[in-house]
Amino acid sequence: MTEMLTSAQSDATQASPRVYDVVIAGGGMAGSMLALALTQRCPTLTIAIVEQHAETSPKASFDSRSIALSAGSVQLLQQFGIWDKLAPFGCPIMDIAVSDRGHFGKTWLSAAEYRVPALGQVIEVEHVGAVLAEQLAAAPQLTRWQPKQISALRRSDTSAQLTLNDGTVLETRLLVIAEGGQSATRQLVAVPQQETPYAQTAIIANLALAQRHQNKAFERFTEYGPIALLPLTNNRYSLVWTVPPAEADALLALSESDFLAKVQQAFGYRAGVFSGCGKRAAYPLVLRQSPQVVSHRAALLGNSLHSLHPIAGQGFNLALRDIDCLSALLAQADNEVGSYAQLRQYELARQADMQRVIWLTDALVRTFSNRSRLVALARNLGLFAMLMCDDLKTPLARQTMGFGAQYAKS
Repeated sequence: MTEMLTSAQSDATQASPRVYDVVIAGGGMAGSMLALALTQRCPTLTIAIVEQHAETSPKASFDSRSIALSAGSVQLLQQFGIWDKLAPFGCPIMDIAVSDRGHFGKTWLSAAEYRVPALGQVIEVEHVGAVLAEQLAAAPQLTRWQPKQISALRRSDTSAQLTLNDGTVLETRLLVIAEGGQSATRQLVAVPQQETPYAQTAIIANLALAQRHQNKAFERFTEYGPIALLPLTNNRYSLVWTVPPAEADALLALSESDFLAKVQQAFGYRAGVFSGCGKRAAYPLVLRQSPQVVSHRAALLGNSLHSLHPIAGQGFNLALRDIDCLSALLAQADNEVGSYAQLRQYELARQADMQRVIWLTDALVRTFSNRSRLVALARNLGLFAMLMCDDLKTPLARQTMGFGAQYAKS
């Protein structure tokens, strides 16, 4: 339910804080998915979401973009009890072609080769938002405070006291920060953030195709960054085109036909002929990471903890593993919610995965955006070696499917 308080009620609330086991700062993709996981795994816990947007306003995290869900992420969504409702909106990825434009290097991953139903699924974020809202509306242990934001924070040994921007006071055993890369609440808990701009901008759009895409995804590296095409339902592709920042505005201003011609020229015809284009948007690309995963009575996850380059589509899949880990720990010991031992366990459990994925995405960006002929030769030899040798390709396949070191080709 959503709390709508009068001035008198707000004054009373300040005197007697509303008490919850877990308060989630941020009601976007990561925050809402954590809330859902907790309602499934920890039904006795009381949960609150503090979200700055009103229910009737569009949320930036639930726009027309698409996300690529790895096979491992689909398994997690099945555990959270939401995949059956999302599946009709998803498009399976059966094959992924990786290539370096203008060079000989390439490799290919297929679901058939690794004996999985699909390497992953692509789904438009707005569908995820609608299904999450429907599921959470039926959760009696969940309260929404919106449009609200946390303006002050005070912590004791056993709890965190949160003051909202209207003066309302909430008290919780655990504050989870899932507000995104520019989280104001992360600053309140004094967790620093490291920021590394990539001097690249991502152009996002959905493209219609003149022929069937056959569930193939493409990742083509160029001297300016990658161009990714992810298959969508209704024979469309989700485009993520990395360009120099100085070119982004001009590309957005082009007519539909001129923009399609530019994409076709940049990508080539391996995916076919592009016949239409939806709304375009541009996002500056920055690596953001927090050296701390937790603070006293507080934990970070999703983009508040790590915002990655979209290369290889690892960002939201990494966030889902954060959610899985934290919700599982809370379910194992709900009497210790927010304790030092529990938060330390979460931090230790997530560090290796986070560091590996951050290193991988950053290394891919820098290696494949490097114009050195020696670097180009080395990376193309690497791609060719993976094409020729399955054992060399398997680590890439494991990471793409979201199984990490746990997966082994059978």
